[in-house]
Amino acid sequence: MVLWVFGYGSLVWRAGFNYDERVVGYIKGYQRVFYQGNTDHRGTPENPGRCVTLLPKEESICWGAAYRVSGKDSEELVLSYLELREKEYDVRAYIDFYTVDSPAQPALRGVLVYIGSQNKQNNKYYLGPAPIEDMASQIARAVGPSGPNYEYLFRLEEALCEIGCAEDELIELADEVRKLLGGANGTNGANGVKKLNGMCTHHVQKIGKQVNGALAH
Repeated sequence: MVLWVFGYGSLVWRAGFNYDERVVGYIKGYQRVFYQGNTDHRGTPENPGRCVTLLPKEESICWGAAYRVSGKDSEELVLSYLELREKEYDVRAYIDFYTVDSPAQPALRGVLVYIGSQNKQNNKYYLGPAPIEDMASQIARAVGPSGPNYEYLFRLEEALCEIGCAEDELIELADEVRKLLGGANGTNGANGVKKLNGMCTHHVQKIGKQVNGALAH
């Protein structure tokens, strides 16, 4: 048996499980957004943090990494781990996954992804959109068992940059948080991303040309 898991948040930089292969690529029809509340890793019930979820949106793509896990025992172990780690996400979806080398046809089908839906009856952790200043303030303040919420944001920013898939909206949010922190706590990821910005722009432009028009397929 073979299990493929798509990561678009903390899984991009820390899988947390053993895997046989990691592939950088993207999914179609979804946008990465900081709309999911978090009370077990990067926040508390009293002061929830904000983490990413996927919002359905036509003509959008979301970059990340897919991980291959082989063998029944390994698959069961990883699924048990992910069910606990992603317990605040209410949807388990199986989606098509694309790469730079395969922009028109899926490179992989049936890839597992965890999503926090907009249905507040099923997903009590969904926070939804807010002004960027409000989201930045919440992220700057929230701290959970896994550490500060801003660390999650900065590490995701850096991880996407390193794979050549930086996102303007995410960088803008990170910049707002850095303003609130005064630069004192933003060094883990902040400086690195600033140094990599030129490289990020180059890679994103290159990748954009390679996948241009692929969304129509």
